Amino acid sequence: MNHIPLILWTISIAILSTGCNDPNDHSKATKGVTESEMEKVYAEIKTPFKYGVIIEQPDSNKLIDSPTIFREKDMWYMTYIIFDGQGYETWLAESRDLLSWNTKGKILSFSEETWDANQKAGYPALIDIEWSGSYFMEKFEGKYWMSYLGGKSEGYEAGVLKVGIANSESITLAAEWNRVPAPVMAPEDNSSRWFEKGTIFKSHIIHDKKMHSGYPFVMFYNAAGDTARYESIGMAVSDDMIHWKRFGNDPVITKHKGICGDAQITKIGDVYVMFYFGAFWKPGAFERFACSFDLINWTEWKGEDLISPSEEYDSTYSHKPWVIKWNDVVYHFYNAVGSKGRVIALATSKDLRN
Repeated sequence: MNHIPLILWTISIAILSTGCNDPNDHSKATKGVTESEMEKVYAEIKTPFKYGVIIEQPDSNKLIDSPTIFREKDMWYMTYIIFDGQGYETWLAESRDLLSWNTKGKILSFSEETWDANQKAGYPALIDIEWSGSYFMEKFEGKYWMSYLGGKSEGYEAGVLKVGIANSESITLAAEWNRVPAPVMAPEDNSSRWFEKGTIFKSHIIHDKKMHSGYPFVMFYNAAGDTARYESIGMAVSDDMIHWKRFGNDPVITKHKGICGDAQITKIGDVYVMFYFGAFWKPGAFERFACSFDLINWTEWKGEDLISPSEEYDSTYSHKPWVIKWNDVVYHFYNAVGSKGRVIALATSKDLRN
């Protein structure tokens, strides 16, 4: 996708503007994913072995959140965010084995007199979504891209939060990313829908090579309304990573109470899998998933949680997933809240503790 002229994207969008072109594919998508297919996915992605805490801060007043994992050459990288009382900043860590992580430094930091002065929670974009794939980040227009939760108010997710976009020529250096000057999506936009008029939280951008929506770039994000403060997962689309259009009138995932949030998309065969967390529509916070053939129509898993509280370090919340498969092992990174504060923990499909 490097350096592809925008006009080629425009031509492709015109050709595929109806989204799913094969009538049989469309019928399959709207009917949803069958229960037997959902069971197969569950068997593939489940991670019953909790490895433990992999990143924590010596200072318990600093809260760690929202892991995103990608690969470059022979190294793994993780972005995560830290809340220190003022707001969110985004950090970078690296690993050779997905188990031991070394912090490199900040990549999105506090600033002054900007719309995002005190909140910059970043989420790398355009990571390969193929299950057991490369997990490399793609470039667009010669750059790497990241969306982020931004805001100017001090405090924990305080004030009105919006979606920002940043880019960089490097994804392995602990150096500040270049931010687009204004938010790309905000609750007060004229196009804002009923479920996102309060605030917008975490976002996740993928490259949809089949252009099911008619656009190459798809963003999933959780947001809250201005009166009903529960969180739902919505969808937006773009052809240039800067200008975003809301897709559909309603959320793709919602319970109309509590939280559905922090979506991550992977693709297993012809099935798209959305990992996300739920909270407060039943006790606690826990990991769930849904499946789709077209990224638009989603079938929710009705079985047991992928991850739920069971250890002292995740006894309060077990949530905010990032899941990959590498060398026949499934790694489920998540935000654990418990005896060690707010940390990053890991569960796996095989017991790696011995």
